[in-house]
Amino acid sequence: MRFTETARRRAAIAALGLVAVLTLGACSSEPTVSASGPEGGGPLSGETGGQAPAPARLTYEPAAGAQDVAPGQPIKVSVADGTLDQIVLTNPEGKQVAGQPTEDKKSWTTTEQLGYGKTYTWSGKATGTDGKPVEVGGAFTTVKPRKQVGANINVFDGQTYGVAMPITLTFPSKVTDKASVEKALSVETTPKTEGSWAWVHDDTSVHWRPKAYWQPGTTVKFNAKIYGVKIGEGVYGKEDRSASFAIGRSQVVKGNTQTHRLVVIRDGRQIADYPASYGLDADQGRVTPSGTHVVMSKHDTYSMTNERYNYENIVVPSAVRFSTNGEFIHGYGPSIWAQGKKNISHGCVNLAPANAKEYMAGALVGDPVEIEGSTVKINRARDYSDWTYDWAEWTKLSALGS
Repeated sequence: MRFTETARRRAAIAALGLVAVLTLGACSSEPTVSASGPEGGGPLSGETGGQAPAPARLTYEPAAGAQDVAPGQPIKVSVADGTLDQIVLTNPEGKQVAGQPTEDKKSWTTTEQLGYGKTYTWSGKATGTDGKPVEVGGAFTTVKPRKQVGANINVFDGQTYGVAMPITLTFPSKVTDKASVEKALSVETTPKTEGSWAWVHDDTSVHWRPKAYWQPGTTVKFNAKIYGVKIGEGVYGKEDRSASFAIGRSQVVKGNTQTHRLVVIRDGRQIADYPASYGLDADQGRVTPSGTHVVMSKHDTYSMTNERYNYENIVVPSAVRFSTNGEFIHGYGPSIWAQGKKNISHGCVNLAPANAKEYMAGALVGDPVEIEGSTVKINRARDYSDWTYDWAEWTKLSALGS
């Protein structure tokens, strides 16, 4: 039979259709997908991460319109369902505040201190996943303090301290917002050292100490970013404080009021054993307190005065202070006869002048002085009583918990 031209064309089309059907059946069991989606109703869900496009949603910290904002708190703007394209925070003089966006452009945070009693204004733009711009705007006002206060620290740049050295930050009056202050403090150490802050001395001072004595050679960076931080009602931090220092060799002084000896142990080895005279046992006001003290200062000579016991301006050589209550390890020639035999001092540890000079030459501020044998314990209201607390007691004194 002969095919007409029309019949040939119809046969070819039918054959092509059969090949297409057979090919589809052999390679896939998925339904056909049109350019407008599985059912012809729009783009694939994967093209928008499984979510429908949305306008950018902005969050301000502090909230727009906020008053009495502490300049030390985080100042930032964040976006959900979009990115931040341009952010500007302007002070009342029209100057832009320095800030830094995150790498993903999801938030922007100030990197410079804000002033007290000023209004700051946001401007800029964010873009939502819907591709539409959203204006950044609003303003907030920082607090105008009733009073600004500074704080004293006990450590300083480039210094080397003993293995019992605490870090202290002391305010001129009681701190009522201890948690805010503690959050502004940081201690970085190499090697990593476990430690904790504790509030002592009627809540005017916060101390950081390690769980155990420092490891010799540790390096420490301490930062107190208290500017703009609330200290109490209407009272805010005046300025930041910081220090970078090191821990030296290990030296532990062990004194016993009953054996009348003062032993010095350096890096685990005894290097000295001095005869000593401690505070008179019969007078509670003169007893050298038992417990772990810390060396606080060193003096070539020191003038001693005690009105209660009727003496003043008695100058002693090679004086190493280990208490704010007036206890020193120092030289004293007139008591050599009692050193190693009985206690006759007013609380200090008396050594022969040559021994005191030798001891002081190797002492560091921060060395522990462990006294035992007396009937009186260290007064915890005094400075550097940190090591009279066990670790569980110490961590409970943190405003942020252990």
